[in-house]
Amino acid sequence: MVTPDQRTVVPIAPAAIADNQASRTVEPPAPLYEELVVAADSVIGLQLESPVSSDKAQVEDSVVARVTRDVKVGDRVVIPAGAKALGEVTLVERGGKIRERARLGVKFTSVVLADGTRLPLHSETIYREGDPPGRESAAKIGGGAIGGAIIGGILGGAKGAAIGGSIGVGAGTAAVVAGDRNHATLSAGTPLTVRIEDPIVVTVEK
Repeated sequence: MVTPDQRTVVPIAPAAIADNQASRTVEPPAPLYEELVVAADSVIGLQLESPVSSDKAQVEDSVVARVTRDVKVGDRVVIPAGAKALGEVTLVERGGKIRERARLGVKFTSVVLADGTRLPLHSETIYREGDPPGRESAAKIGGGAIGGAIIGGILGGAKGAAIGGSIGVGAGTAAVVAGDRNHATLSAGTPLTVRIEDPIVVTVEK
């Protein structure tokens, strides 16, 4: 019979003690998240980074801008200034005739946050028109007529002046129709304010 004093005591290794203590360590709680909503009809300030012109743009060309001021829901920033806004060209009308203006349409479709999160964004289309060509056309037609009359007068007297004047009018009109369009342009650095058509849902940590 083995008495209590004769029992063998088996030492516990320090590593085993440490492992046992680690197993009882309380894990920190997982972070909690909530969804915040930027309401439809909210406006977002942007600054254009990629220039767009009706002279060269094509529908579906990419457009890039930056958010210029924090977008908040309550006191929480959900879209910080500096976030990238991505969009596309939706309308190109080159204009160029005497009574037609060039037109350009652009809308934004997403916002990319600093961590790479992409938020869908449906903005209203931004339209830009070129200057009306009417006044410039009249000046060119008049200038062509005067120039033709002067040249005709030098070459052939009064009769030549009348013929030259008619040629000048035609030349002036052709120049307006063929080229020298007033392009619709959105330059790099242009400030824009876009209104969103649908809510934007942003998941943030509580």
